[in-house]
Amino acid sequence: MLALPKLHNLPNSFPVEGAVRIELVEGIPLFRASITVQERIDTLLEKQQKLPLNTEEEQELDLYEEIDDYLSFVNRTVRNLYLTQNQFNL
Repeated sequence: MLALPKLHNLPNSFPVEGAVRIELVEGIPLFRASITVQERIDTLLEKQQKLPLNTEEEQELDLYEEIDDYLSFVNRTVRNLYLTQNQFNL
């Protein structure tokens, strides 16, 4: 059985609502970060290229990376379940 990764914290800038959107790809729902979240990540990455992030910003970026890993895990799991179900239905 797959172990779901555990998120310990969310970034302070993480919106309570509208943080994640769902896209259908070939009939499979995939979870993606919202445009607002993506823009915040882009802002932090651009700043990081120009000068070092402060401790709070570095932690925020790390937390967003954890969320990205989590969503990727969920998306892979959903996709694999869908593909497995379709193999049995053929």
